[in-house]
Amino acid sequence: MKRVFGLFEGVFDGLYLTSALGLGLYLLVSGGGIARCLGGIMALVLVGGDAFHLIPRMAVIAGRDEEKLRPALGRGKQITSISMTVFYLLLWQLGLSLFSPKPAMGLSYLAYGLAALRIFLCLLPQNGWQKRYPPLSWGILRNIPFFLLGLLVSALFYMNRAAVSGLSLMWLAILLSFAFYLPVVLWANKNPKVGMFMLPKTCVYLWMLASFLSL
Repeated sequence: MKRVFGLFEGVFDGLYLTSALGLGLYLLVSGGGIARCLGGIMALVLVGGDAFHLIPRMAVIAGRDEEKLRPALGRGKQITSISMTVFYLLLWQLGLSLFSPKPAMGLSYLAYGLAALRIFLCLLPQNGWQKRYPPLSWGILRNIPFFLLGLLVSALFYMNRAAVSGLSLMWLAILLSFAFYLPVVLWANKNPKVGMFMLPKTCVYLWMLASFLSL
């Protein structure tokens, strides 16, 4: 059963990377204005960051020595954490360009401040990225500003959910992505099966990227 799930995970990760890359490139070359182009950039940021973790992960599933790939897996998690932060910051900017909310300047300072704090915390060596079981306390600490950033972006899209029909449920997608991510942060070290929540989280990200086709 473990082998079967591993193969499923490897195929799933490969399909996700190729689908997200295809969506990003299509959004960039298909025209449609700055907002659509920004959506394409967001897709490439997301898939580019995730690739640093998922490709080594797929190599482990294929039979490579996990301990030898531990540094690559750890560095990949760090890069993915940073790229997800940039993704939500770009999503915030996309919302501002589409909705022009007022007042927005103060909230933008908050969004950028939370993103900067999250990235700074991700860069600190105390995270122990390359350890098999990184410290939970740092996993929680670095995700606090990330969760707050996600709530802020979700609130922006919720308050303007009627402005762009194709993005009317973006706020829900954001909340779902964090709902699937939170158990992994809190309990994956104790119970690796909790990591399965990353699969529906990834599906939510594909839903978010596909929503940009409406721009």
